[in-house]
Amino acid sequence: MSHPSNIVHCSGPQDPHALDGISPRHRTGDLDLRCPVCAGHGQWNSQIDLVSHRSIRVVCPKCDGRGWIETGADMVPSHDISLSPEGRPQWVVRLDPSDDIE
Repeated sequence: MSHPSNIVHCSGPQDPHALDGISPRHRTGDLDLRCPVCAGHGQWNSQIDLVSHRSIRVVCPKCDGRGWIETGADMVPSHDISLSPEGRPQWVVRLDPSDDIE
């Protein structure tokens, strides 16, 4: 038996239901400023069912889901997966220069 649903599609964090159920992220580390794209939430709903509140979320590409960005010249660590020389996947931490504020 299916339940009633009212699915809303969001194109970005500016849409009315894009941030429903997502609280702003706390500042961690030395990051300086709330992300201007996601307003500090780190993600938003790409689809949300307004009846059951189930959603599909998108991670913010500007802050990598942190909700905060670096505004200085400090390198920002990002966790990633890459192939080892033997061809096996391994966890790595890449250091990216901080983005300019847009």
